[in-house]
Amino acid sequence: MSVPQKHHRAIRSFVRREGRITEAQRRALNELLPRYGVPEDNVLLDFVTLFGRDTPVHLEIGFGNGEALAAMAAAHPQNNYLGIEVHRPGVGVLLRRLSADSIANVRVISADAKDVLEQRIPDGALDAVSIFFPDPWPKNRHHKRRLVQPVFIELLRRKLKIGGQISLATDWEDYAQHMLAVLSVAVGFENSAGANRFALRPVARPLTKFERRGQRLGHSVWDLMFRRLF
Repeated sequence: MSVPQKHHRAIRSFVRREGRITEAQRRALNELLPRYGVPEDNVLLDFVTLFGRDTPVHLEIGFGNGEALAAMAAAHPQNNYLGIEVHRPGVGVLLRRLSADSIANVRVISADAKDVLEQRIPDGALDAVSIFFPDPWPKNRHHKRRLVQPVFIELLRRKLKIGGQISLATDWEDYAQHMLAVLSVAVGFENSAGANRFALRPVARPLTKFERRGQRLGHSVWDLMFRRLF
């Protein structure tokens, strides 16, 4: 008699809350994703082919509506930027901004970041990774859903080049302390701000509408910057 196999569903760090996609966003997804999107398959990406040039690649995970990603790409045309976001309305907003502002150094994937990192990005291919204001999952029973966990940080270490950097920001102090604790003991990383310290807000991180609204409400923001040593 065979024993039934148990299938454990992977814990996701997000819930798809698609909401309403506007007609403009839907049109952007249909018309602009072929231009700025990444082909959907399980083949490792060749960034030189994808961007048409061999320059540093910066990844932003969970770019929301893409405000920060578009600003970074426009301010640093010498870099290539890859953005990952699961929520299609936000992808549509970014695509419209890229087209309107003629920003050519961004490519977009609408998928789970863990799957993309594991299946599409070669080891040692990224120069930098940004995770700005990820879902804090504030309830204790949901902390296991937080994106920044030891296994995920080890995955990022593999994908970064030696000397590559992770930049994070959150307006939830508990999550900030969690991220600092996880990264401080992660193998192969060094805190750019010094041991057990948060970083000053980096000039390169754009100040978004989300953050400006938080500032008006008196919310603090914690930044972290860690560099891959080996």
